[in-house]
Amino acid sequence: MKMQNDVAQPSTELPLQAQFVTITEEEAGQRIDNYLLRVCKGVPKSHVYRILRSGEVRVNKGRIDQLYRLVQGDVVRIPPIRLAEKPANHVPAAEFKIIFEDTHLLVIDKPAGVAVHGGSGVSFGVIEQLRASRPDAKFLELVHRLDRETSGLLLLAKKRTALTSLHEQMRDGVTDKRYLTMVAGDWKNARQHIKLPLHKYTTADGERRVSVQADGQPSHTVFSLLKKFNGFALLEAELKTGRTHQIRVHLSSSGFPILGDDKYGDFALNKALQKADDRRGALKRMFLHAHQITFTHPDSGKIVTLNAPLAAECERFLVSLGKPLN
Repeated sequence: MKMQNDVAQPSTELPLQAQFVTITEEEAGQRIDNYLLRVCKGVPKSHVYRILRSGEVRVNKGRIDQLYRLVQGDVVRIPPIRLAEKPANHVPAAEFKIIFEDTHLLVIDKPAGVAVHGGSGVSFGVIEQLRASRPDAKFLELVHRLDRETSGLLLLAKKRTALTSLHEQMRDGVTDKRYLTMVAGDWKNARQHIKLPLHKYTTADGERRVSVQADGQPSHTVFSLLKKFNGFALLEAELKTGRTHQIRVHLSSSGFPILGDDKYGDFALNKALQKADDRRGALKRMFLHAHQITFTHPDSGKIVTLNAPLAAECERFLVSLGKPLN
């Protein structure tokens, strides 16, 4: 981001002089309101929209509305904003196991227990930690999300063109995302399609939840049986749609809760699994791992398939079950 004015880093207040920002190739394509919400950290959303409506924000010296999409080379005037700013939370820099990286993409193996971004009681997540560890990165955005307790492949874009391309691929259903999961119950079929419409809602305490509901979003998962044990089954889940908590709710609603799932699982079983017994080891996390993804590279156009080995704690539990029945 090139500044025509040198702007000091904010301490207790945001700068009191207008900023003139020249839009780079990586910043082009996004709406002006989304751009301002990102760069004016600490400024209430209502205030950002007020300065847009009032015409205080200008692009190439002209007025624009909130739907305007930025073009490379645009000069954006951001007006002086007086606002006491809370001290920024310190985000510890962190790197994660890298599965793939080039000038367009970064793909990591996310551990379980780590949120992908801050919010909902979490002050920071993977994206904030990676940005802190890569201060010179001009652009770094999540392509998709994984639940906090899910491990495995997480895609991040290092260019806006890559982000747009991968979002289009996911929207069009041409990416292939597969997960490994272990469920409780006597799973019968070698391959099973589950199509249950899913409805998102928020609980009284602000927690996101999903339920099967007739007027919910169409959702489709294909499950393949990999290994069967006494009372458990290891499955591969192939996402045909990408709804929030889709795999977890499809399995739970079908009578096969994921081991260790603290939202939709068998809570008594989860508690019992935390301690080893004479027929298995302990499992202290949700057994859900994003192990494979296939997509078209946004620059080369080549088909890319990436894999992340089953997380160590899940692998140990699997091995402790001994020889499968099938």
